[in-house]
Amino acid sequence: MMLKGTKIYSIFTGACPKCQQESMYETKNPYVLGDVLKINEHCSHCKFKYRIEPSFFYGSMYVSYGVGIAFAVAAFVISYLMLNSSLMTAFIAIVVTLIACGPIIMRLSRNIWINMFVSYDKSLAKKQVS
Repeated sequence: MMLKGTKIYSIFTGACPKCQQESMYETKNPYVLGDVLKINEHCSHCKFKYRIEPSFFYGSMYVSYGVGIAFAVAAFVISYLMLNSSLMTAFIAIVVTLIACGPIIMRLSRNIWINMFVSYDKSLAKKQVS
């Protein structure tokens, strides 16, 4: 169970890493491809600015590589080792998984990246915005 106040909660929900009261993204659905990377300027609850500096999220490309490898390995293990398919079928499963999960991988990578630098603040989560 993911509890508010943990980095895991913020990473998997895309919530503000500072207060975890709202989504960082304009559109919650990552499969709206035109809006997959559109991020709000700041949190309306705690006023945390998501773009800490210009080009901040370029670093998430490094995280994206690792997350993509994890998805590819999972697809290989499931298709080749668990389902006993051929290597060609396992390769196709990896490609299909990476294409189908691309928007999720992009958002997950951004969430991990920002959570590496920003910590949850319990006092901001309780504060009411006037």
